[in-house]
Amino acid sequence: MKKIKTIFWVSTILIFLFEGVMPALTSQTELAKEGIRHLGYPDYFGIALTVCKILGTLAIIVPQVPRRLKEWAYAGLTFDFTFAAISLWAVDGFGPTILIPVVVLAVLMASYISYHKLHPEIK
Repeated sequence: MKKIKTIFWVSTILIFLFEGVMPALTSQTELAKEGIRHLGYPDYFGIALTVCKILGTLAIIVPQVPRRLKEWAYAGLTFDFTFAAISLWAVDGFGPTILIPVVVLAVLMASYISYHKLHPEIK
């Protein structure tokens, strides 16, 4: 059980730092705005995406958040990483940058699977 708790907290904290804290601190930089524009999205999409990432990562890291809301947060973040990979592939073709959202998705899945192992009463 200790191993599963460690996997859960390490993976969840990594997601929180890279997908919650980093976007909160860097989303208004010119580099971040250009990244959104490069993929063909309007500037306001970057703001909405940042807000959703912050709320989603808070939902999965705060223990008091209701389980159903956590499930929605995991689903939303899964969509985010999946569509990030698709967007990168569509714009830049298959290359090394596509691995970033795929790796982050794998970390998210480790968090999700370990969360359910810690809470087997959740179906």
